[in-house]
Amino acid sequence: MIRTLLRWLLGLALVGAGIAHLGPARQDFRAQVPEWFPLPEDFTVLASGVVEILLGLAVLLLARHRRVLGWVIAAFFVAVFPGNVAQYVEGVDAFGLDTDQGRLVRLFFQPVLVLWALAAGGIWPRERDSSRM
Repeated sequence: MIRTLLRWLLGLALVGAGIAHLGPARQDFRAQVPEWFPLPEDFTVLASGVVEILLGLAVLLLARHRRVLGWVIAAFFVAVFPGNVAQYVEGVDAFGLDTDQGRLVRLFFQPVLVLWALAAGGIWPRERDSSRM
């Protein structure tokens, strides 16, 4: 029950974030693309938004693949983390984060997203096998 709720909330959050990438928060997401990243900022934001929408829909509609999707989404959250670090290091204001302290605190929420993906996928925490007791 809890894992199902986590999975649905994660799917909805990913779809919502993906939609935000494509429109309302596009400029803020552009601020997170590191200067050293080899692709154009706008392409990166649009592509990652589409990926988030697809991952969110997959989580919502393909429950029997939740473990694989949990790993894929956790990896996605790890892959976008350098953008959050760049926002902090470069001192870029976005998403209402206009202080170094605010940008630093945000970095500590990325592991929470990774754990959320793993929990929603039924990967973490590992359930005990009651048949072995």
